[in-house]
Amino acid sequence: MSFGELGGGLRPLDGGWSGETFLAEAGGERSVVRVFADPRHHPQAAEVHEALHRLVRGLVPVPDVLEVRRADAATGTPALLVTEFVEGVRGDLLLPDLDEAQQGSLGRCLGEIAGTLAGMPFLTAGTFADKELRIEAFALDLTEWVESYAERLDWSPADLEGLRDVAADAQDLLDTVTRVSLVHSDLNPKNLIVDPETLRVRAVLDWEFAHAGSPFADLGNLLRFDREAAYVSGVLEGYVAVRGGSAAEALELARAAHLVALVELGARRGPAREPPRH
Repeated sequence: MSFGELGGGLRPLDGGWSGETFLAEAGGERSVVRVFADPRHHPQAAEVHEALHRLVRGLVPVPDVLEVRRADAATGTPALLVTEFVEGVRGDLLLPDLDEAQQGSLGRCLGEIAGTLAGMPFLTAGTFADKELRIEAFALDLTEWVESYAERLDWSPADLEGLRDVAADAQDLLDTVTRVSLVHSDLNPKNLIVDPETLRVRAVLDWEFAHAGSPFADLGNLLRFDREAAYVSGVLEGYVAVRGGSAAEALELARAAHLVALVELGARRGPAREPPRH
């Protein structure tokens, strides 16, 4: 099915970045169209997404890619990615209604996904430059990261100094981890389609910020907002079942790795989401 065949049957989907994600219906079939219309997108954004789907397929549940197309500057046509529509319920809508046993079950499933991604190695940290997933390397030091956001945080001198101490301790801890892995970077229940009966994840969505980085970054993201004890225990149990180690060590490293995102969130002055880097 080509983009032209989708016609006018496009309906915006909740949660899409900048209103660029749509449900399409044509010939009795449904699909999801991701349009990369914002000029800040990398020219190969759609192809990078398709490559990531191919990379993780069979290890992590992702929708089938039906079509990928680069932007055409001559005609003004944006890049697009068309994927299958996956039936189920978004995890963030399902989680609040689950009992403790169900929270633990879903948490274990999500922890296993985070652990699986953490086992997919790269040689260096960085963002993805093209459809071959070539790495544009970056080096991230948490103390320097905090300094780069210090003015925008608008904190008191005492609070800022406390954050600097936390960042230094977190960096020391992260320096003990020498391995780099695939990071989804936005792995949380809102980006997961879940079977409401079995509580198994049917699809991991929105690979907008995927990169090569800390094997504990996705674990930290999973535990950012959802603090129910059963869910947290389940996530940690699932992660260490795949990656080994102890839940206490994994949690400490996850919190250290997630400080990057927390500092950035704290520094934002408005509700707009930052543009993607690919």
